[in-house]
Amino acid sequence: MDRAVVVLDAIVPVALLIALGAGLRRVPGLGDAFWAGAERLCYLVLLPALLAVGLATADFAAVPVVAMAGAIVASLVAVGAGLVALKPLLAIDGPAFTSVFQGGIRFNNYIALAVAVGLHGAPGVPLAALTTAAIVPTVNVMSVLVFARFGTARPTVLGTLRMLVTNPLILACAAGGALQALGLALPGVVVAAGRSLGQASLPVGLMCVGAAFQPHALRARPGAAALASAAKFVALPVCVSLACRGFGVGGMAAEIALLFAAMPTASSSYILARQLGGDAPLMAAITTAQTVLAALTVPLTLALAA
Repeated sequence: MDRAVVVLDAIVPVALLIALGAGLRRVPGLGDAFWAGAERLCYLVLLPALLAVGLATADFAAVPVVAMAGAIVASLVAVGAGLVALKPLLAIDGPAFTSVFQGGIRFNNYIALAVAVGLHGAPGVPLAALTTAAIVPTVNVMSVLVFARFGTARPTVLGTLRMLVTNPLILACAAGGALQALGLALPGVVVAAGRSLGQASLPVGLMCVGAAFQPHALRARPGAAALASAAKFVALPVCVSLACRGFGVGGMAAEIALLFAAMPTASSSYILARQLGGDAPLMAAITTAQTVLAALTVPLTLALAA
């Protein structure tokens, strides 16, 4: 199947769910209290279930774990550090910067997994799982640290450590990674229940993004949205491509690492912005804009990398 068609097949449903959330926001009875509860459910239950079960059950056999993970983590740290270095030059406040930061480093793993399987079939699954395992803990720790520094709440060092060790997404990554490292298998019923909860995080999270989308947030800070998208669609893919060469990662593994790097930011970015004191309207605007832009940028990135 043509690569552009595979990408569109994965992105269009995501955009439709965001649009559905925007429409539902106007339905009587689905006001602020409803969406606040849905966001909290995603943050505390659905997203952690997705991460924990996904990492615990991933098959990493015959995958270049160290080299591929090293290339991805090094790239994320480099782009994140670059954004922080640019902060003094940006005419935006701290909460808005947290949205730019998340928009520059986070990724939509749902789209990436769908495209990876569409392009490579079953052989792409373990590589996609490893990429997810490398990215998810890294971006969550980096994001929590940025929220601690630039969000509305400015905790002490002890408070920042508490934010890290009590963050549901980081705890879920730690639990899933520990089970994977120890070779412990979850009971089948637990895996089935966890996967069901994780699958629910996609539609619920994206509808929350749509419900929170405010076009004026994008119009008010077009430069912030442009910087986040430049980091996400240009800087991060370039860094991953160079890092894969440096770490000796090639072929399908390098393409899938690049594919994930080129993804738009995820609905979890908005959930964290709401829960940790970021600029949630700007985050929703960046998420929506990047999802639309990805229909053009992802096929282009894959074509240039081919």
